[in-house]
Amino acid sequence: MAQQVSQPGYSKTSECFKDEYREEYVPGTKDSPGYVKKWSEKVEIPCDSPTAVEGTSQDPTSSKKVDDNSCIEGSVIGGLLGAGAGAALSRGNGRWIGVPVGAAAGALVGCRVDGG
Repeated sequence: MAQQVSQPGYSKTSECFKDEYREEYVPGTKDSPGYVKKWSEKVEIPCDSPTAVEGTSQDPTSSKKVDDNSCIEGSVIGGLLGAGAGAALSRGNGRWIGVPVGAAAGALVGCRVDGG
């Protein structure tokens, strides 16, 4: 299935393939044990498939989704709130562990709430 892009003065055709791994079990007999035959086949796939590999090089115009979402603000606010909750809920020597644990848990929750 070839993909063709054309415009006046320019034409490009690309074919997309992927390697598929195959196995076949060959049963044995009493005198000869069975075995597994293994090989790879190059199969043609639609070029808009996420597993498509075009020829030997990648198409530079293809776009890849990048997660550039930052959750710094949510982590800072969540960490502060978590540390405050850890301090309020713990007593005595327990504050030595309550504040840092609350801050870490709050930072994680804050990051998730912020969309990270």
